[in-house]
Amino acid sequence: APPDMELSPSLSLELLPTDPLLLILSFLDYRDLVSCCYLNRRLNQLSSHDPLWKRHCKKYWLISEEEKSRRNQSWRAIFISTYSDLGRYIHYYATLKKAWDDLEQYLGQWCPRMISSLKESVREEDLDAVEAQIRCKLPDDYRCSFRIHNGQKLVVPGLMGSMALSNHYRSEDLLDIDTAAGGFQQRLGLKQCLPLTFCIHTGLSQYMALESVEGRNKYEIFYQCPEQMARNPSTIVMFITGTSYLEWFTSYVNKVVTGGYPIIRDQIFRYVHDKDCVATTEDITVSVSTSFLPELSSVHPPHYFFTYRIRIEMSKDALPENACQLESRYWRITNAKGDVEEVQGPGVVGEFPVISPGKVYEYTSCTTFTTTSGYMEGYYTFHCLYNKDRFFNVTIPRFHMVCPAFKVSTA
Repeated sequence: APPDMELSPSLSLELLPTDPLLLILSFLDYRDLVSCCYLNRRLNQLSSHDPLWKRHCKKYWLISEEEKSRRNQSWRAIFISTYSDLGRYIHYYATLKKAWDDLEQYLGQWCPRMISSLKESVREEDLDAVEAQIRCKLPDDYRCSFRIHNGQKLVVPGLMGSMALSNHYRSEDLLDIDTAAGGFQQRLGLKQCLPLTFCIHTGLSQYMALESVEGRNKYEIFYQCPEQMARNPSTIVMFITGTSYLEWFTSYVNKVVTGGYPIIRDQIFRYVHDKDCVATTEDITVSVSTSFLPELSSVHPPHYFFTYRIRIEMSKDALPENACQLESRYWRITNAKGDVEEVQGPGVVGEFPVISPGKVYEYTSCTTFTTTSGYMEGYYTFHCLYNKDRFFNVTIPRFHMVCPAFKVSTA
């Protein structure tokens, strides 16, 4: 600058107007906002501005305006008090709390009796005591979920879904922390594995590996499958259901609350429906959903058990004279090797259902493959009730069944 030009005084923080500074601070994360408190008096005062903490309370703790009014505290005080209790879970809490809230809202509408089976949250010291008991650290996402709900009581129906066939029934409960700790495994094949679920009818559990041992990844979630051909009874194969508790639980809840699993007799049934797996012939629509049953499957020898649920519906706009009765079925079953089996027979599951406008008929059946995947397709033959000489075929859409990923035992 020319020597005769007078320099303007340096722009200091004290001279900056408040509103632009508050706007800048509103973009900071909670850690940086706390750090600003220690820089100087001005930033300390501005960082304590209560509306700045509203966003963080909503983002990390899902605190609503109604809850704030109920607690009669400032946003900043709520954030600080909640952080002092749940701070170690700040990266998990909002996701898990939303999943639990969504699940409770859905259950209240569709499975109200299941709500009463949910248990209240546990304290931090309760989780610490379990870690001391099993001498193993619990993952923070798992601990966080139990700070919201301590699983459920051992009742039917189970929160983690049901499955029913003519001679087989399963309903999985989400275990509370004490019951899970009591089932902690140290035996060969399930070393340092904690049960997450339990079915009181079959004894089936989903386990979480708390350490990377016996070929498992840390925090992997799985169904055990004993190696039936091994001489060593501790040899366990895993059907993998999740890579972490957060992913496992939230993906299940999302499937439930979005209607991905049907509600049958006030229970969640874990049938998966492919929206493209629908076929319409004249006035009749056939749709299919499927499910893999790990408790009836084995890797060695290869025996993969699937159940499928078929819905047959006649359009409500169909003419009354189009009412008809199912006469027979034809199946073409193909495994992953391309081997084909054809099955033909009268009725379905011993029945000959009558379909009329607006009516629905559903039934469940099952099949097995010696390969990890396969598909089925075929048709039903109907005859018209008002013209018994007229027969016609109704397409059953091709539906695929795929075994979940699994790991073969290293033993």
